[in-house]
Amino acid sequence: MNLEKIMTDLEKKHPGEAEYLQAVREVLESIETIYNENPQFESAGIIERIVEPDRILTFKVPWVDDNGKVNVNLGYRVQFNNAIGPYKGGLRFHPSVNLSILKFLGFEQIFKNSLTTLPMGGGKGGSDFDPKGKSNAEIMRFCQSFMLELWKLIGPETDVPAGDIGVGGREIGFMYGMYKKLAREHTGVLTGKGINWGGSLIRPEATGFGAVYFAQEMLKTKGQDFKGKVVAISGFGNVAWGAALKVNELGGKVVTISGPDGYIYDPDGISGEKINYLLELRASNQDIVKPYSYEFPNAQFHQGKRPWEVKCDVALPCATQNELGKEDAEKLVSNGVMCVAEGANMPSTPEAIETFQEHKVMFAPGKAVNAGGVATSGLEMSQNSMKLNWSTEEVDMRLHQIMKNIHEQCVKYGTQADGYVNYVKGANVAGFLKVANAMLDQGIL
Repeated sequence: MNLEKIMTDLEKKHPGEAEYLQAVREVLESIETIYNENPQFESAGIIERIVEPDRILTFKVPWVDDNGKVNVNLGYRVQFNNAIGPYKGGLRFHPSVNLSILKFLGFEQIFKNSLTTLPMGGGKGGSDFDPKGKSNAEIMRFCQSFMLELWKLIGPETDVPAGDIGVGGREIGFMYGMYKKLAREHTGVLTGKGINWGGSLIRPEATGFGAVYFAQEMLKTKGQDFKGKVVAISGFGNVAWGAALKVNELGGKVVTISGPDGYIYDPDGISGEKINYLLELRASNQDIVKPYSYEFPNAQFHQGKRPWEVKCDVALPCATQNELGKEDAEKLVSNGVMCVAEGANMPSTPEAIETFQEHKVMFAPGKAVNAGGVATSGLEMSQNSMKLNWSTEEVDMRLHQIMKNIHEQCVKYGTQADGYVNYVKGANVAGFLKVANAMLDQGIL
């Protein structure tokens, strides 16, 4: 593999797609050795084929707001790779959505889904529509218009979208209702559904739960656990919420959450009624955390800043891509952080990851740590296929076991001669090998 030539060619073909190119480089750097040890991958052009999506679908989404004004947004679905199962990956509704971000997320999803061991390929989609500040009626009209185009592209054995940023239970409900009307059938075509109509218990919490289960396995390699640990979390969406719940359950203390306006530091810990208040705050459709400091006066609000300056034992970045840079990593290291586990997709810059690895801080990437969300989506698909529902305990048990298995794969392929586990390499190699071998078996497609 000539890594630099591959990246140069990709940059020429896809100029300006920074997030996508960053994700590809990270994976290729990790798998370079094992790729070169297997000449059959080279002869089958696996790299050239895996870095390009099977197809990208772009469509307009016209909708009418409450004032009668016609608005037009762009909708996307990137169907990246289906070597091991139907395309699977979330829909994101956010003004920042563009092709580069969706391609990076879809590419990451290939390996994340592979790590779960469930039969799911990689895909991603969404729109530059902003749900913030919109009425329920406006969101319903947008979702119905979005599904009018998307429904032709998806199916329970073809492509199974889920939620992501800006797409929760409400949006999934509106989209599923329109899909059902158009397709004239009840199927497991979307995940994250309501529990009364095909959803799975603990799906909303699953990504955060899984992230904490994975971090717990990391701590175990040092003979540690979450009891008494101070934990810094960024974000306050589903991932951060689920992570905060599980950290408290395991005896840790969560001291930060964050939004685009800044971060909250609560030395008393964020638990119980405070987590319930965060749910209310998020339900208000305002992307801010400052009101928390009015409600709980001991908490401090730090405007325009990130929580990584706070002294902690464990850091869980759960907000968005590239939110943790080199300076943030240096602060965490100097404050004695033991473990950094990415709850979001690619929240750490390459320079930040290098800093953690240079200082032998345990660091694990999102494709491994946050795979619990899509794993539970896969469990929802299984329940839909069997026309039954598992209990909370059963789903949680299966999720916990999947996260343990992912951790074992990372350790297997990522342990260095000095005993340090390079979780980035371990996750990429384990995820890649399964998909690459499936592609070999199925011929040149």
